[in-house]
Amino acid sequence: MQDEMAVRDATPLNSRLIYEVIRREGDEELIRSNTSLIWSGVAAGILISFSVLGEAILRNFLPDAPWRYLVENLGYSFGFLLVILGRMQLFTENTITTVLPLVAERSRSCFLSVLRLWSVVLAANVVGAAVAASFMAFSGVFAGDLLGVLNDLSHHATGFPAMEAFLRAIPAGILVASIVWMLPGQNGNDVVIIVLFTWLIAAGDFTHIIAGSVEMWLLLLQGELAAWPALTQFFLPVLAGNVVGGTAVFTLLAWGQVKVEVEEIESKDVT
Repeated sequence: MQDEMAVRDATPLNSRLIYEVIRREGDEELIRSNTSLIWSGVAAGILISFSVLGEAILRNFLPDAPWRYLVENLGYSFGFLLVILGRMQLFTENTITTVLPLVAERSRSCFLSVLRLWSVVLAANVVGAAVAASFMAFSGVFAGDLLGVLNDLSHHATGFPAMEAFLRAIPAGILVASIVWMLPGQNGNDVVIIVLFTWLIAAGDFTHIIAGSVEMWLLLLQGELAAWPALTQFFLPVLAGNVVGGTAVFTLLAWGQVKVEVEEIESKDVT
């Protein structure tokens, strides 16, 4: 008996069990109240700003060397660590967590629940990002060289043509969804997984809608970016790319590898 328990503890979760963990988490998220989602989403939007800030601080103080780019992008992981380990509502995480129940159930009521959650969380994240950007721009804490670095990073992140911004957002959506998929099977390696995958988002110059919204708001509030280009060249293309990467690509691939097993179990339960 003890040997059997030891084997179970040492055996990683298989794909079907990981799917079930995430699906149940998605079911719980879909029934949460709007009030809970709003507060958690605003907090996530504020905390994700530490990804932008962390990268800016490292760039500001590291020497101008060829290796600086790879090291400074480690700062991008800080905000994601706060949000994911703090169990905050981040829109790009929900592109897989809440879609797995929808793929499994395929009902109108579940679809509407997913749209409700996505709309509330996205709006709350963007509001939180605006709050954080306002603090960066007007508090005086980040005046001088650091604010200049923040603006440089923001101009770069929001400066891609719309189609390129969309395409760069797809890998970011896939990587964030990969974090969601991998965490249930990790025993104490959560921090390593989050740091590596979010570092890759930054180092690969991929675009993320919520972290990027902090940068978008920072420029908007200082009058360095107009509203229409911010919406059409950055926000909407990156949003679409993250959804395609996190939902249409990763979630369908995740569902594809467990679909037969799940349907077999469900058919046995019915009979």
